[in-house]
Amino acid sequence: MSLTDDEILMLERLLQEEKTEELYRKLTTINEDTNPNYKILYEAINNQKWGYIDGKPALISGYAGVTLEGSSRSGKTWSGVDIIIYLATIRHKGQVLTINIYRETYNEFKTTLYDDFKRRLDDYGLPNPFHNAKEVPSFRIGKTTVHFLGDGKHGGGCDYAFFNEGMMIKSQVFDQVEMRCRKFWWMDYNPSFTDHWVFDEILLRDDVAFLRTTFLDNPFISASEMNKILRHEPWLPGSYDVTVDGVYYNGLPVTEKNQPPPHPVNVPQGTAKEFDWKVYGLGLRGAMKGVIFDNVVWIDEFPEYLGYIGVNDFGFTSDPNSFNKYVETEDTIYVEPLIYEPIETADLLCAAIESHNFDKEATIVCDSSDKRVSEKNGVVQMVQDMEDLGWNATKVSKIKSVVYWILSMKKKRICIVKNHLHKKYIKKEVENYKWMEINGIQVNLPIDKYNHFWDAVRYGHMAWNSDNTVESETN
Repeated sequence: MSLTDDEILMLERLLQEEKTEELYRKLTTINEDTNPNYKILYEAINNQKWGYIDGKPALISGYAGVTLEGSSRSGKTWSGVDIIIYLATIRHKGQVLTINIYRETYNEFKTTLYDDFKRRLDDYGLPNPFHNAKEVPSFRIGKTTVHFLGDGKHGGGCDYAFFNEGMMIKSQVFDQVEMRCRKFWWMDYNPSFTDHWVFDEILLRDDVAFLRTTFLDNPFISASEMNKILRHEPWLPGSYDVTVDGVYYNGLPVTEKNQPPPHPVNVPQGTAKEFDWKVYGLGLRGAMKGVIFDNVVWIDEFPEYLGYIGVNDFGFTSDPNSFNKYVETEDTIYVEPLIYEPIETADLLCAAIESHNFDKEATIVCDSSDKRVSEKNGVVQMVQDMEDLGWNATKVSKIKSVVYWILSMKKKRICIVKNHLHKKYIKKEVENYKWMEINGIQVNLPIDKYNHFWDAVRYGHMAWNSDNTVESETN
């Protein structure tokens, strides 16, 4: 029995309605098939508990916002579009709502979110202004108004804020928006930097949830999109390990000298790109080119059985004082960061060192050119003051050049304890201390930045390998 044209049209309409209803059900059904980016947004929004503090509405528990870090095509932005549809059609259905979306410039919306909304509004059977209009500065889903804002504009107050590609947005814009955001905000980005205000000012907050994903977390990625990303892989699949701290081969970080086997197809065809694979494929933060110490391994505990000395680079008002435990073997340097903050006087520094149960008899190798050198007698006052307070502090002897000792350190594996200072301070120095460039050409001199921790470590290496014997203390 054949169907009439009207019956076929009705059947097609019913099938489309069923498909649309299934999409709406998925907005509130969280299971193993749900993209993890959407899941964390949905749960963070619905787990907020609001109340009153001093008579004013306030978030009592839950997250104020979420950051989504990861590779291309991991579903970060797509999940953001879906959560907006959920907010407008389900959670706040029938309510007047304002959602602001931010990018570095307004024109960038036309090549990204314009297309995402055009596709997704059709999927949900919602009015769609993106098919014919060249400019859509704002649009509505029911009583919800969605604004696109770029070029540094923060707009007025909003209920929800979405920072798309947050790496490109200035911290001042974020601050202004957050102050005017009444309910919740979220941010997505590809981690193409290692040093950024988001890492320092946002990710360390306990009221901000964080999620890192890759394209492998997106069950809906197309074959062509996946193949495009996979063509950047520079190494033989399965031959290396990936952690949040980087790529490892044979238990050591991947460097120019420690390379996994090359990808048998991508390398000969010229599509392999290590930076693009790390950032857009693996979702790792992109280390700057020319990083000096690529021989770093992160460890959980300092090997106390080897003994230790202290190493210290002075920092007073703006620069941090870096103090660390240090010990060295034939092929390995071990360091445990203990202090990383400006300290004005020797008594405050000694008190801070003592608070870490550091042995007072242990040698502390210090900078010999601190800013408090007296022109009259050539004595480093801070070191003298530490000695007067009963500590075994000594000045490092700077006979050979900085570059000489850096190259000497690069011959050994450098194991750094991953503790409370790791994420905010030490990892930043590891990823950003690099060789200087002049007119785009790398020269054999280190930059004078991201080097407070590294200077202290270098003093330890200098003392350990000098003619004078350095005795280590054991607990």
